[in-house]
Amino acid sequence: MESPQSTIKDIAKALNISPSTVSRALKNHPDISQETKRVVLEMAEKFDYQPNIVALSLRKSTSFMIGIVIPKIVHHFFSTIISGIEDVVNEKGYRIIITQSNENAKKESECVHTLAASRVDGIFMSLASQGENHEHLKHIKKRNIPLVFFDRISDEIEASCVIVNDYEGAFQATEHLIYQGRKNILHLAGPKGLKITENRTNGYIDALKKHNIEVKEELIIPCDNSKSAKELMKNLLDKNLFFDGIFAVNDDTAIGAMMTLKENNKEIPKDVAIIGFGDDPLAELVSPALSSISQSGFDMGREVANIFLDELEKKQKSIKIEYVTQIIPTTLVIRESSSKN
Repeated sequence: MESPQSTIKDIAKALNISPSTVSRALKNHPDISQETKRVVLEMAEKFDYQPNIVALSLRKSTSFMIGIVIPKIVHHFFSTIISGIEDVVNEKGYRIIITQSNENAKKESECVHTLAASRVDGIFMSLASQGENHEHLKHIKKRNIPLVFFDRISDEIEASCVIVNDYEGAFQATEHLIYQGRKNILHLAGPKGLKITENRTNGYIDALKKHNIEVKEELIIPCDNSKSAKELMKNLLDKNLFFDGIFAVNDDTAIGAMMTLKENNKEIPKDVAIIGFGDDPLAELVSPALSSISQSGFDMGREVANIFLDELEKKQKSIKIEYVTQIIPTTLVIRESSSKN
C-alpha cells in the first residue's frame, strides 16, 4: 500500500512553524531567513515532498504547463531552444510538454489542439515546413491562449516571435564565399512558404548583387536535409552543373552535400567551398570541419520564455499586449570547408 503524499502541513508540524512560513520558504521568499529556508528544504527532502500541481492550478486558474511544438526533436538547435525555455520557466514553477510536427501540417494541427485540450497556459512553436493552412493557430488565438513563435514564424497570425537574423547571417555566409573567390555559388534553400527561407535566400541574393555577381535561378534549389542533399548533389554532378561554392540553409544539408562531393572526388574547399547555417556540434567533427553561421538557440529559448511571462502578467492585469519581434544576432564561424588559407 502506497504511503500518502506528504504536505506542507506535515513539514510545518515537524518543524513547529506555520504552513504559510513553509510555503514561502519553498518559494524562496525574501522575507524568510536563509536558515529557515535551509531547514525547510531539508525536511521537504526527508519527507519526499512534491507540490500538488493539480490543487495549485485550481487555486490559481492556471495549469503551470507550457506546450512546445517543434518540427523535429532530433535537431540540436531545437534542443538548445528547449533548454533556454526551461532555464526561465522552471524557476517560475512551470513545466513543459514537448510535441513535434515532423514537418507535417496535419500533425502540427493535432499537436496544437492536444495542447489546447490539456489547458496549457501558453504555446511556443516553430512552424512545420509543409503547412500553409493556419486555422489551428487562429483557433488558439480565439481561445486567448498566449502564443509565441520562434525560428519559423507566420505573418498571418498576430503574435510575438523570436528569430535569428537570418538575412544578415545568409548575407555574411555568401559574402564570405565571395571573398574566397567563388562566383558560382549554389544556394540549397529551405522549404518554400517559410519566412526563414525567404530571409536567407534574400541575404544570399543581396550579397551576390553587392559584388556584381549574376543571380542565377538554376543555382537556387530547395533542399533542407542531408538525405535530399546527397541525392541532389549526385544529380547536379551528373548534369555537369558548374558551381564552386555552396551556401546551405542548415548544417545538416551542407554535410550531406559535402559527403557526396567527396565520394565523387571533389576536393573541399579547393573545388567547392561550403558553408552551412546553425553551427551544429557536428560541424566541427566532419572532415574538413564545416564553416557555419552560429545562432544561439539557448538565448532564443530564454527570450521566448521571457516574452511569454511578460504577456501573461499583462493579461492577468488586463493590460493591452503589444506584440514584439526579438532578433537574435548571428556570428560567422570560419573553418576548413570554406577557407582557402
